[in-house]
Amino acid sequence: MASLIEAIEIKRKMFFEFEDAPYHCLDVEVSKPTARGGQTLVRLKMRNLLTRAVFDKTFKAGDKFKEPDLVMVPATFLYSGGDEYNFMDQDSFETLTLGANILGDDRQLLVDNVMVQIQKFNGNPIGLQFPPHVELKVTYTEPGTRGDTASGGATKLATLDTRLEIRVPLFIKEGEKVKVHTETREFAGRA
Repeated sequence: MASLIEAIEIKRKMFFEFEDAPYHCLDVEVSKPTARGGQTLVRLKMRNLLTRAVFDKTFKAGDKFKEPDLVMVPATFLYSGGDEYNFMDQDSFETLTLGANILGDDRQLLVDNVMVQIQKFNGNPIGLQFPPHVELKVTYTEPGTRGDTASGGATKLATLDTRLEIRVPLFIKEGEKVKVHTETREFAGRA
C-alpha cells in the first residue's frame, strides 16, 4: 500500500497522484485563514505528467494524495529515426523507445550520449528529466559587428545543432559549443 501525502505536506518539485494520473508540483501557496474556524487552503501549480498540461488547483490542507508509481530510469540518448527516439537503459542496457508525442519540445535538447532520467508511470515511459544543462553546437548565427559588446547585455538569435533557437551574447560565433539551461531553454555560458 502506497503511503498517502497530505496537501499541506506537498512541496515544490514533489510528485503525487491525483485522479489516477501522476503530477509534478511546480509551485505551492498556502493560505492560512485569519478568522477562527477557517480552513487552511493549499494552492498548487501542477503539471500532469501524461498530458503535460499545467494548471492551478486549490485543495484543503487535509486532502490526501497517493504517491505515484513513478520510477526514474537512468538512460543515454542513442539515436532518432522518424518519430521514435531511442535510449539505452543504463541499468539493464535495453533500448527504450519514446515517441515524439511523449517528448514534445524536449527533443530539441537531445544530443548524442546525453544522460537523462526516463520517467516510468506504472511501468510505461511517460517523459524525460534532463540534467540542468546540455551542451549544444551553434550552427548558425549572425556575426557580431565591431564595437558590439556583451557588457551591454546585447544578444542575437542563434540556431543550434538540434534546430533549437536561443538568444546568445554577441561574442558567440558559429561552431562554438554553448550550455543551454534545460528548464528555461536559455543561454547558460560557453561549453
